[in-house]
Amino acid sequence: MGFGGFHLLEIPAREAAYLLNRYLDAGGNYVETAAAYGNGESELKVGAALAHRRDEIFLATKCIARDKKGAAEQIDRSLQNLQTDRVDLLFMHAVGTGEQLGQILAPGGALEAAEEARAQGKIRFLGISMHGQPDTLIEGITRYPFDAVMATFNYFDRFNFPDLEGKLLPLARGKDLGLVLMKPLADGFLWRSAPVAFRYALSLPVSVVVTGMNTKEMLEADLAYVRDFQPMSAKEKEELFRSAPELGEYVCRQCDACLPCPKGVPIPEIFRLEGYYDRQMRDGKARDPAEYALRERLRFWYGGQERARQQYQDLPVKAAACIGCGECLPRCPYHLAIVEKLGIADYKLSGAKRYF
Repeated sequence: MGFGGFHLLEIPAREAAYLLNRYLDAGGNYVETAAAYGNGESELKVGAALAHRRDEIFLATKCIARDKKGAAEQIDRSLQNLQTDRVDLLFMHAVGTGEQLGQILAPGGALEAAEEARAQGKIRFLGISMHGQPDTLIEGITRYPFDAVMATFNYFDRFNFPDLEGKLLPLARGKDLGLVLMKPLADGFLWRSAPVAFRYALSLPVSVVVTGMNTKEMLEADLAYVRDFQPMSAKEKEELFRSAPELGEYVCRQCDACLPCPKGVPIPEIFRLEGYYDRQMRDGKARDPAEYALRERLRFWYGGQERARQQYQDLPVKAAACIGCGECLPRCPYHLAIVEKLGIADYKLSGAKRYF
C-alpha cells in the first residue's frame, strides 16, 4: 500500500507529518504526491515531514507541464519543495488525450526535460498517468519506454472502463512495467465498502495500491487491510460483482449475456459508452441529498461526455432501435432493467433535453 498525498491538503502540516511517519514506521515505503496538489502544498508537507528519512522511501511526484521549459521548471521546484536532490519516479500526469500525449513526446516536449533530469540524477524512473478510459495510456506505453504506468482500478470502474483490466493491465505486465493502482475506492464512491474494495484492489496483479489518508483512524484501518489481506478468489470476485450495492441492478457488467438482440441493438456497447459518459451514476432513482451530491460530484469526474457522445453517434444501431420486446431481460444474470436503461443511456448519449 502506497501513501497518496492529495488529501494532505485538507489537514495541518503537523498532522500530515504524523501520518507519513506512522506509515513508514508500519513498514510502508511508497510516498506519492504531485506539483499540482495545492500548487506545491502537498509536496511541501511531504518534504518537511520526511526529508530526514529520505533513504527509507520510494518517492514519486507528478508533472503536468507539457513543454520542455515548463517541465524543467516544475521538476526543479518539486525537488525544492520535497527537500531532496532526486525523486525515484516522475509521472507525466493526467495525460488524457492523444493531443496531450503528442505534446509531451514531441521535440521540445516535457519528456525531453524529464530525460535530461534523469541523466543528471534528479529522476530515477519515468511514468505516465491518467484517469478513466485508458486509451491514451495504452498508446503512451506502446510509443515510449516508460518505466511505470498509473491508472484507476476498482471494482466499480472495472465496468465503466473495461479496457483498464482487459487491455491496459496485461499490456503493462507484458512490458514488465511498474503498475500503480490509484483510486481503489473510486474517488470515495465505495467508502461504505472500504474493506472489500481494498481487498479487491490488493488482489489485482499490480505493484502498489496508492490511497490517500488524512486521519489516524483512516490510516490504521488501511494498514489493517494490508496486514490482514487474503487474496480474493475468482469465485469471490464474481460474488462481489453480483452483489455489490454500488453496482446493484443498474451497472452493466459487460458479460454480453443479453445478446443477440433481434433488432441488432449493441446493448453492452451502449452501456459501455454510458460508463464513459457518467460512470453509469445517474440511474433514474431518487436519492437522499448526501448520496445525490456525491454522485453529482463524481459522475463527470473524468470528463468523457463528448467522447462518449461522439462514439455513440458513430454506432450504426442505437438504443432507439429497441422495440421493448424484452427478450434480453431474462438473460441478464444481474437483473438489469435493460429496456429502461437503454432509454436512459440514449437520453445521456444523444443529448436529449429530458428523460425518455
